[in-house]
Amino acid sequence: MKINKKRVLFIVGLISVLLGASVLAVFAWRRISREIEKRRLMRECVVFEIPDLDIKAPVMDGTGHDVLSKAAGHFPDTGAIGSGNYCIAGHSSTIYAEIFNEMKHIETGMEMYLIDNNDERTKYTYIVTENFIVDPDETWILNDFGDDRITIVTCTDDGKQRQIVVGILKPDSQK
Repeated sequence: MKINKKRVLFIVGLISVLLGASVLAVFAWRRISREIEKRRLMRECVVFEIPDLDIKAPVMDGTGHDVLSKAAGHFPDTGAIGSGNYCIAGHSSTIYAEIFNEMKHIETGMEMYLIDNNDERTKYTYIVTENFIVDPDETWILNDFGDDRITIVTCTDDGKQRQIVVGILKPDSQK
């Protein structure tokens, strides 16, 4: 009887270890495949960067789930790079793309960059001027304010509101 209990416990333990290793492998594969996709998009798309927060992400057109699951998304009908109110959205979540998780640490005066890979890697520098919270239905933040700015939209930690970060284009920032 003792041998059978040991054998059963050994088999249960082995199955548990194999299941745990399988779950870890699935999560590792998801992470690796997301990183490979992100690097490909960084070569092909506009790139958004905040060096002080170690944020660097591709920006694709649109804000649907298919875009925001792998990149930041440029709101349709908002400004162009370096002109008007260029509005982007990105997740602040460990479930989806973890693009803006560190955005809660943003400070006025930090530099943000947009790098246009379609225009010989032209770099636009924006200076953070505002950081505030709005309700999800407040879309006025996407309006044109008559200046050249970038507006970043992401969720608050609880997901019930939106954190808004505004940066004004630094004069002569194109390189």
